[in-house]
Amino acid sequence: MSEISKEELQKARQIIGNIMGYYESKVVGQTQLGTSILVAMMANGHILLESVPGLAKTTAAKVMTEAVAGQFSRIQCTPDLIPSDIIGTQIYNSQTNTFENKLGPVYGNFILLDEINRSSAKTQSAMLEAMQEHAVTIGGQKYKMPGVFVVIATQNPVEQEGTYVLSEAQMDRFLLKVELDYPNPEEEMAILSRIESGVFNTSSSVATIEDIEYLQGLCKRVYIDPSIKKYIVSIVNATRHAEDFIDKDLADYITMGASTRASIAFMDAAKAMALIQGRNYCTPEDVKSMRQSVLRHRIMLNFAAVADGVQEEMIIDKIVGAINTP
Repeated sequence: MSEISKEELQKARQIIGNIMGYYESKVVGQTQLGTSILVAMMANGHILLESVPGLAKTTAAKVMTEAVAGQFSRIQCTPDLIPSDIIGTQIYNSQTNTFENKLGPVYGNFILLDEINRSSAKTQSAMLEAMQEHAVTIGGQKYKMPGVFVVIATQNPVEQEGTYVLSEAQMDRFLLKVELDYPNPEEEMAILSRIESGVFNTSSSVATIEDIEYLQGLCKRVYIDPSIKKYIVSIVNATRHAEDFIDKDLADYITMGASTRASIAFMDAAKAMALIQGRNYCTPEDVKSMRQSVLRHRIMLNFAAVADGVQEEMIIDKIVGAINTP
């Protein structure tokens, strides 16, 4: 592929700057979240957001999609939601005496799947199939999703009664998983001031779907050196053989390491991060910056880890720290 020119890089900087500027004018203190959603958009992947209720997961997703004026759908997941409510179904037309296919809300550029763990396993599977295949089938007819198709799913780690936990295989289909924490007192004061000023009463786009497609095309052309690829593979391989890289006490907490999807996600996310940083090439820091978001939902810990208060992030940091940086 041809090298990204200075002019192309400058145009990318302008688009990214406009999107992040709009996001930061609306959302307080969640810069990493905005960057992660932008990375998912640029890599044309999907993102899972997790936090206790009320930490702007839905707001952030809506603001980012407002910024690019894409076709937006919000699906509020409930236990009685069925696959046809999301994907679509066949409707009988009495005038023509035929069945017509009607697409569901899944067909769009940005799909907000709110509280995904409240929908049944069957509904989750139908949605995740659309995410993986970038297409849905209704009445034997296949419908391809738009070129820009990003699912932003949210879930709460509390109130687990009546929820359906995503399986490991389903979690793996998300490019990134981001966990949010409470804002500090200063940020919370700023939130109150912005709400009082009516900042959410108006919305305007600062980019277009064509701009996102342009960024996606540039991402594929970002140079990643073989040494960086080897670095990525070494990190992912270390999650599968952790006892060779970190203390055995920590390694014993891991029941399953990351799959090959993790290596692909690392590469795609690192390329997007390089472009966000204004570069046409990847560095080890681009990989390191995405380590938690790429790996936290791909490393499975046992019950002993939960009992001892050991979290995925702690093990990820130890593993990445044990791999030589090129």
